[in-house]
Amino acid sequence: MTPIRTVGRAALRLTRGIGAVTIFAGRGLGGLRPLPGRALGLQLIQIGWLSLPVVGLTALFTGAALALQIHSGGERFQAGDVVPAIVAIGMVRELGPVLGGLMVAARVASSIAAEIGTMRVTEQIDALVTLSTDPIRWLVTPRLWAAILSLPVLVAVGDIIGIMGGWLVGTGSLGFNSTTYIANSWAYLEFWDVASGLIKGAVFGLIVALSGCWFGMRSSRGAAGVGRATTQAVVGAAVGILAANFVLTGLFFQ
Repeated sequence: MTPIRTVGRAALRLTRGIGAVTIFAGRGLGGLRPLPGRALGLQLIQIGWLSLPVVGLTALFTGAALALQIHSGGERFQAGDVVPAIVAIGMVRELGPVLGGLMVAARVASSIAAEIGTMRVTEQIDALVTLSTDPIRWLVTPRLWAAILSLPVLVAVGDIIGIMGGWLVGTGSLGFNSTTYIANSWAYLEFWDVASGLIKGAVFGLIVALSGCWFGMRSSRGAAGVGRATTQAVVGAAVGILAANFVLTGLFFQ
């Protein structure tokens, strides 16, 4: 019976963990009344605006590299002319949301986990509880909603910059006419291609902020505990983004 007990204990731990994270996310998302406006504004700047350079650069070079790869592979089948369409569709459906989410996860999830973990270690969160202040509402809620609102905007900007990167390479190195390239990119895009990427961005934003807040709140005492929470937050956010992307892609395009 030992193997069965082992599997049962693992299943119970997994179920309890999923339930705890779900309750934590529900409390965080439901803490908007009254709206902590100043805290939300600060987090919109921290998560959204300050993440724009790294997301933009990542999208630019990804779109440029994608154009080169698609053209190189397409030439083997006399299909090099599909570069504009594939770059546009690939960026708005997959690469824009996923790479944007991963870049924000690397920057934001670690920052959130380190900040909240340090507050846990220095007993600032205990002080909030002593003052009858809900730490979830003041620390978690602004970060969750700021990430949910910021990521779709970052994804949209990243999509535009990524397509522009493909355009730069296509017109500068691959011999495409500028007007034709833009027309082909626009002609093959559909509304749902763009909308699905923006929905993915909102979900990825929730995963990033939730991972940072969850592991930060559960940080153990000491510098090692904060460092461990930071690492777990980034890894959890990255794995969560990739898993959610697979599920959402299956739902949207199967």
